Parts: sequence; C-alpha cells; structure tokens
Amino acid sequence: MVGLRTLRGYLLEEVLAWLLRSSGYRLLTEQDDPVRPPWNVLEKRKHGLVVRGRGAWHQADSLGEFPYVPPFSLPIRLFAEAKFTSPPVGLPVVRNGHGVVHDLNENLVTTQSNGSGPHRPRTRYHYSYAIFSTSGFTRDAQEFALAHQISLIDLSLPDFQSLRKLVGVAAKAVYDAAMSMPPSQRPTVYEMRNYLRRHLLDLWEEPVARSPSVTRPLDTLAAGLRRSSLGLVLAFPAAPFVLGLVSKDLRAFLRYAFEQPTHAVRVRRSHRAVGHPLWSIAPREGAGYRLTFSLPEQVEAWILDQEEGIRSRTHWTARNLLSAITLYWVDGNHTHTFRLHYSPDEFREGSGRLRPPVSDFDETSSLF
Repeated sequence: MVGLRTLRGYLLEEVLAWLLRSSGYRLLTEQDDPVRPPWNVLEKRKHGLVVRGRGAWHQADSLGEFPYVPPFSLPIRLFAEAKFTSPPVGLPVVRNGHGVVHDLNENLVTTQSNGSGPHRPRTRYHYSYAIFSTSGFTRDAQEFALAHQISLIDLSLPDFQSLRKLVGVAAKAVYDAAMSMPPSQRPTVYEMRNYLRRHLLDLWEEPVARSPSVTRPLDTLAAGLRRSSLGLVLAFPAAPFVLGLVSKDLRAFLRYAFEQPTHAVRVRRSHRAVGHPLWSIAPREGAGYRLTFSLPEQVEAWILDQEEGIRSRTHWTARNLLSAITLYWVDGNHTHTFRLHYSPDEFREGSGRLRPPVSDFDETSSLF
C-alpha cells in the first residue's frame, strides 16, 4: 500500500483528467492502440498502462491525448503528473518527466509489417509532460522545466482550495479504510483509480476496488466534483509553457467565449500576502468572466530583477508572453477554438482611475 501523500497525488491525477476532459484531454487505454505486438505502443500490465519508448516501456497512469493537431506537427499526447505534497516539487521529478518524453519522442520506428507483408506507416505522436503541484516548485525544477518545455502548473492558488480539500479528505478516508484491512485484502492503487474512472470518465477497466469502506469516499469525491462549478482549462500562450486557467464559474467564460470566440482581454497581476503573485484575465468589454493563473517563479524573478521599472517589465510580459492565448473546448464531436488577445491601448490602476492609453494590464498591490 502506498503512503498517504502518494495516494493523494494519484487521486488528484484522476480529478485533473476529469477537469481537463472538456479541453479535449482524453485518458488512453490499451484499446486505443489497435496494433498487435510486437508493434504496439500501448500495453496493459499488472500495475496499469505502459507506453513504449525507444529504450524502455514507461508507466502511463495519466497519459492522455488531444483530438486537435497543431499545424505542421504530430498528434499530442500529454502526461499529467500530480503531486499533493507539502514541500515544493524538486528537480528529480521534473528531470524524470523530461527523461520519459525524450525517450518516447525518440522512438522513431515509422513502419510496421506483418511477417513478409508490405510495410505501412505507423502513427507517431508528440509526447509532452505537465506536472501539477499543490505546493509549487523549487527554483532548479523551474529552470530545468523552462529549458526543456516541461509545463509546471501551480495548484496552490486560492481558487483551488476547495479542490485540494475535497481530494485530501477523500484520500485520507480511503487510506484509513485500506490500512484497517488485512494486507491481502487491500485494493491496489490501480483498482482504486479504475473505480474512480468509471464514475468520472465512464472508463470501464478491470480490476476495480469493491470494498464499500474504500469506494464510499471515492463516490463522495465524484459527487463533490459534479456539484462544483470549478473549472480548469489548458491555455497555450506564446511561451515555452502551458497555463492552467482556473475559474470558480467556468460557465460564465463559456457563455462569453461562444458569443465572441476571439476577443480582447485585460491582464492583471496582483500581489498576495502568501505565495507568489496571482495573474488574472477578464474581458476588456463587460464583466463576463474571470480566469486566474500563476506564472513560473523564474518568470516572476525576471520581472523583479531587471533594471527597468516593474510596471514596464510586467507590461513586457503581458505584451509578449500573453499577447495571444489559445484555448480549445471540446463539446461532443466539436472542437471550439477561442483566442484571447491582449491589446496595449488602455491602463487602469487598482483604484479604478484611468491613466493615459498605455496598456490593458493592471497591477495591484494586494488581492488576498
């Protein structure tokens, strides 16, 4: 039986897969690879799904695929690893993620054959890695991730508080129930994940956990997620990382975005008493929604360490890294594309007073 901290991370990965499903993120199973051995890439083993790299097979508990393909690229598969721990995620975790995707992307076999039959093209994918953390990331982990395009998504933001509590309570109840059982009767993490996937993602994999003392907390977790209006979408800026945009009312964003798929936004950077600054996005016209996110601390450090004024540097960040943010929303068989544009022609101070046309960026001293 794994420890409580590890179990929290595993359950959080299932919750993230459910939250990201409308961004097009779909967890893969063995059935998603129609090719037979020895040419198969996905394979189900005792502890779950594994995926073939150039040099090894890799555990793929939370490997998903997106239905959209970037121009001049390959279909994207994403590992979504979650860490629900107290200390910030360090370099070893990020380095491991880089090693996995590097090995997978180096798997260059492009043809397959059945015996003496003709060769035919084999589908290739571009593998990426995202690490979600409830306690942030160390400096060296961030530097390594930015250098190798590993996306780091901070779940310590205030909007994630209810989600952290929901997962933490469920994990503690499941852990206590499992530890009270004889070792031979304890369900494996794989069985727990399969049970939760049935209720969240309609994936009916075997084996599953069956003890009521274990499944009841998982049922409560699934029910709490369905009642929640919390939403998380992946956003793709002109930068070497992915943003995790969170909203307590994602439906408000969708209503606005469906009416105006491409629209101008304001960007605000707000200091917090605890933790690094919070960034938020809202439509330039009206008050239709509010999305929040955080930037890697190394980007924040650059903002604070340069010789120029902080305000001009935050404007540079918004103008360049956040000038155009693309979001995808999958509704059934339809994939919608939303474009959020930052336009530097107006600036509003925290007090609400208008300044001369400079920017749609607003920096405030304190929000929480």
